[in-house]
Amino acid sequence: MMNGTSIKIFSGTSHPELAELIARRVGVPLARAEVTRNGVGESSVSILDSVRECDVYIVNTGSGLVNTSLIETCIMIHACKIASAKRITAVMPLFPYARQDKKDKSRAPITAKLVANMLQKSGCDHLITMDLHASQIQGFFDVPVDKYLYAEPSAIHYLRTHFDLKDIIIVSPDAGGAKRATSIADRLSVPFALFHKERKKANEVSRMILVGDVHDKVAVLVDDMADTCGTICLAASRLAEAGAKRVFAIVTHGILSGRALEVVGASPLEKLIVTNTIPQAANQAECDKIEVIDIGVVLGEVIRRSHYGESVSKLFHEVPY
Repeated sequence: MMNGTSIKIFSGTSHPELAELIARRVGVPLARAEVTRNGVGESSVSILDSVRECDVYIVNTGSGLVNTSLIETCIMIHACKIASAKRITAVMPLFPYARQDKKDKSRAPITAKLVANMLQKSGCDHLITMDLHASQIQGFFDVPVDKYLYAEPSAIHYLRTHFDLKDIIIVSPDAGGAKRATSIADRLSVPFALFHKERKKANEVSRMILVGDVHDKVAVLVDDMADTCGTICLAASRLAEAGAKRVFAIVTHGILSGRALEVVGASPLEKLIVTNTIPQAANQAECDKIEVIDIGVVLGEVIRRSHYGESVSKLFHEVPY
């Protein structure tokens, strides 16, 4: 229990809107910090509130200027550590470099491990993240990692409130996401399908083979992230060709880089539903197919429960109110 310990929530520059939503859920104002960059591009941090013997949470996500966000987080952790904070938690809804989690060719770095080392050496005592791209990343840390925070409960709540479940089929765009998709399908008691995917090179799919019957169904693609959206939009086209009457996609991290919005706009997808682990206002303004699920409530409740020493396992299965 953290009885008698003050809680302080700080925001980096990557997603201040989400930090504000989280602080509102916890019921405290955002603590004051000044984060700037000097003429040569170095990040400069000033912690303006006392953190002595406090339970500190630093909210920064892996989007936009990812390297800047990461070094900001490390500097803020270090600043709070040497200012005698009792415990420091990094809240990184999208963990940076999560896709560089293994040595898949000669002389390749394991950058996710390097990021874990950076956070820990800075003084991080705990990590809260959402829907890690690769589960083994939690093994790179020697401090607790709450990585089982999937957007799954929020996605299930969205599907139950927006669709007639008797028409739904959950689809994984690749074999690697089958566990995530089958978990959602089982909890909704709906059928499941998947694609077998062959790649020419990274981010370029050459062939997708559908396993399952989607004829006359509302097909919902489920994945952890949408970057260039090539895979999801190709899968949507294959589903439409296979007789699906409507096609949607739900992803946790809507990175939407390059021509992604243009690709989504031209695809058979009716909606690409993403969470706000990454700022989405500009994407929504540019593409009317983007819809956002707010996970600030979930992260805020995780922080509240963590601060008071309560279990967070309930949040793996249901959305807090």
